[in-house]
Amino acid sequence: MTSSPIPSHHDRLRDAVDALLPRLTAFSRDLYEHPELGYREFRSVEAFAAELEAAGIAIERGTGGIPTAFTAQLGTRESGPQAAITAEYDALPGVGHGCGHNVIAASALGAFLALAPLFEARDGEAPLPGGVTLVGTPAEEGGGGKELLIQAGAFDGYDAAVMVHPGGQDVAAGPSAAKRQVVATFRGRTAHASANPHLGRNALDGAVTAYQAIAQLRQHILTTDRIHGVFLEAGTRPNIVPERAVLEFFLRSRTVEGLIALSDRVEATFRGAALTAGVEVDVVWDDEPIYLPHRTATSLAQRYATNLAGRREVLPVLHEAAAVGSSDIGNVSHVLPTIQPVVKIGDPDIPGHSRERADSTLTPDGERAIADSSFGLAATVADVLTDDALREAAWADFRALGDPVRVGDLVPLAPWPTFPSPPGA
Repeated sequence: MTSSPIPSHHDRLRDAVDALLPRLTAFSRDLYEHPELGYREFRSVEAFAAELEAAGIAIERGTGGIPTAFTAQLGTRESGPQAAITAEYDALPGVGHGCGHNVIAASALGAFLALAPLFEARDGEAPLPGGVTLVGTPAEEGGGGKELLIQAGAFDGYDAAVMVHPGGQDVAAGPSAAKRQVVATFRGRTAHASANPHLGRNALDGAVTAYQAIAQLRQHILTTDRIHGVFLEAGTRPNIVPERAVLEFFLRSRTVEGLIALSDRVEATFRGAALTAGVEVDVVWDDEPIYLPHRTATSLAQRYATNLAGRREVLPVLHEAAAVGSSDIGNVSHVLPTIQPVVKIGDPDIPGHSRERADSTLTPDGERAIADSSFGLAATVADVLTDDALREAAWADFRALGDPVRVGDLVPLAPWPTFPSPPGA
């Protein structure tokens, strides 16, 4: 059992969030209207900077050598308990903030700014101990910004990491899948497809055979595993035997062990298909960082739900949701106690990664989600800093799920990308 939350802190946080809400909704709308893809979020970072600097808080850009990562600090990093509030702000191609990262960003900013006054003594009330860091994490949508920040040490030394994510229901926590990416390049030999096809070797045949084999493989995998892919290249003209065809797949599984086993089976289909077609194949894994499944710090998730009682009816921790995605917050959860509760916006049937989801963030429901998430995160962070028993319970949850895991212990690390330069640079 952990001790009760600190009501006086919560009262101050509630008032602070109410006062901040007009700025936070304007900030969310600004990000919605100016979506930026992963590692290109230069304008979004400056939007954060404007809000932080207006509050008298310094921002450190380029954290970990990543141009669109940043940190801002309340309290001290030198001593006492430490918490990280993570912000996402990259968008999706074609659908903008179809994953609601503008709400994630506004909620993280709101929680951080609401906590700022609590680090100052007032009316005999001691300031919060330790420190809170706002960690700006770019490129969640495939680029693995959090994984790169882990490798750079940006998540070292914290007792908890917290963030929220929009969705179709209010849930304290739920599972996410491990994910990795693979590109298979089939290489054949060109020839005239009518005059002398016997002299050619059809790379596209190899790729099509592999695609069909993977479709058959899906019958014999766990119902919670996922394999989905596309053709990136498939030849140039019908009368030229294709000498090159390229497939890209994402693989997902609820466990790291399941993901590695699934990877072996998928690679075998690539090799077998190439042999059947008489072509060569190059298989490259993890040009993008591998994503680990989420390990939920149940004590923190339960405290978050308790803190929102009266504002939202938050469902308990769901360990077996039917359909899940993947996120690099899972990587963070393998190095320290972490939560990512889901905040409901709009109709439960709104699909993720859609224009409908993006538009829902601007509704009154989206505004209420920002207010409630900002308060829930801030209150939970205040509890982490002031409640020794809660921190101990969170670390006990973490240890019960296994030893810390870093991606480099499992697979070769993906190469760091060449980061884009800011516009006009």
